[in-house]
Amino acid sequence: MTDLRDAGDGSAPATVPAGELRYPAGDVLVVSGLPGSGKSTLIKRAVAGPDQRGRRVRRVDSQDVRDRWQRAVPAAVPYALYRPLVRIAHYAGLHSALRSGDSVVVHDCGTLAWVRRWLAYDARRRGRSLHMALLDVPPEIALEGQTARGRGVSQYAFARHRRAVGSLVADAEGGRLPDGCASAVLLDRRSARALRRIGFE
Repeated sequence: MTDLRDAGDGSAPATVPAGELRYPAGDVLVVSGLPGSGKSTLIKRAVAGPDQRGRRVRRVDSQDVRDRWQRAVPAAVPYALYRPLVRIAHYAGLHSALRSGDSVVVHDCGTLAWVRRWLAYDARRRGRSLHMALLDVPPEIALEGQTARGRGVSQYAFARHRRAVGSLVADAEGGRLPDGCASAVLLDRRSARALRRIGFE
């Protein structure tokens, strides 16, 4: 487990070595954290292909699927009516990405442990590894992020996210890797911004 957060004691802030996180080509990286913590922004900014084999790096973000559906569905139709279809489309896309054998980066809200178990099982079965990048961002900053993007979650859902992500952070601070993960890195907002590239080689 690697902790790249600012120590908060007046010492120099943690920095990402060489501005990069590097993983073996074909592995799977889960980027987890609170809604509004900057997961989608980090993935879009830092993940770029191809990997060292010349193959694409697949980015799987449920928000991208939701956005595509919202553009296709009349605005008068409430999202709640087609949310199940969005989820089905998201998991179908994730399944396809895993089957491709390409390097994969997955946006994860932290609350669905069964998804990480599935990813870990699939990676093991294919002779690959699962890794986690965990954004540790204060709840108030995450809420500001939700406001900035114009899209938030209910208080009930946010409380669930806080419990789940808090548990992941506590485990990481105690040196305990999430189930099935070969490695984990803890990032705060500063170290995430310092991260220029997530590469697979």
